[in-house]
Amino acid sequence: MGTKAFTTYLGSNPNDWLKYDASELIKQATTFVPAIVDQGDADEFMGEQLRPEVLRAAVQESGYPLELRLQEGYDHSYYFIASFIEEHIRFHASHLSK
Repeated sequence: MGTKAFTTYLGSNPNDWLKYDASELIKQATTFVPAIVDQGDADEFMGEQLRPEVLRAAVQESGYPLELRLQEGYDHSYYFIASFIEEHIRFHASHLSK
């Protein structure tokens, strides 16, 4: 859970964040659209703010068809996004057009 981002955009009440928290939304999902998430393993926000292990646990608990991929050597930069964005657009377009 990105407490820094959630606090900045949504205020200081953690209960207000739940309807925007991907891990919480996945636990509540009733419609399952396959998804992928890429995370750089060198991202400075990974451990304290992004916490992909929480997302992975939510996916395992709910059975949501999400593939979480840790990309070696990538951080939180534009280069990281540019490296994977085309694959994500193609992947999601193929599933959302069904």
